[in-house]
Amino acid sequence: MAEGLAGSVEESLPKRVAEPVHGGRVACHECDLLLSVGGLSEGERAVCPRCGFVVSSRSRNGLQRAMAFAVAAAVFLLLANIFPFLSLETKGLESEMTLPKSIIDLYESGYSTIATLVLAFILLIPALVMGLVTALAVPLALGKNRPWLQPSARFLYMLNTWSMAEVFIIGVIVSLVKIGQMATVIIGISFWAYAAFTICFTAAVSSLDRLEVWDEIERLSS
Repeated sequence: MAEGLAGSVEESLPKRVAEPVHGGRVACHECDLLLSVGGLSEGERAVCPRCGFVVSSRSRNGLQRAMAFAVAAAVFLLLANIFPFLSLETKGLESEMTLPKSIIDLYESGYSTIATLVLAFILLIPALVMGLVTALAVPLALGKNRPWLQPSARFLYMLNTWSMAEVFIIGVIVSLVKIGQMATVIIGISFWAYAAFTICFTAAVSSLDRLEVWDEIERLSS
């Protein structure tokens, strides 16, 4: 889902072919061709001349958009943890589930490992990623050098691969199709809030181009 949204944004940007050079600044993530990518203006993207992979895309107001989406994601994540996620009703019995309660129930049922993984991958890691996006985007947009910029950037792009927010919401939607045949399912506010969080999360990360971030950090550190 994240790649699909990022791809739709990138396709709308003017295309510029990156130049292959010996000892280039960056390697293509798909074919490992060494490339020189520099001097991109807002609204331009650089693509690999060998495989067509988008190496870098400088969306307009990318840092400001990343901040806005990160703040919105934080609000939606907070709402997702407060209100009911789903309610199931069958044979006169009703059961209500919230995200924190589902994790607690897993732990109390003896599935402590699964409870820990759910807590980490769908709540803690996505929340931490949004915090890192904010910690990077705010000083970079203001042109302020901060000591946490380099470690935050490294941690962000390492941690982002472990976020399962999109996988979780898609899995829930698929499960609802099967559960709906056995019981009456009432979708709560938390479900919609987490779905909105997933969209904002994806948009925030997609708006923060990796090469742009490192270029700005190097410029401010020099």
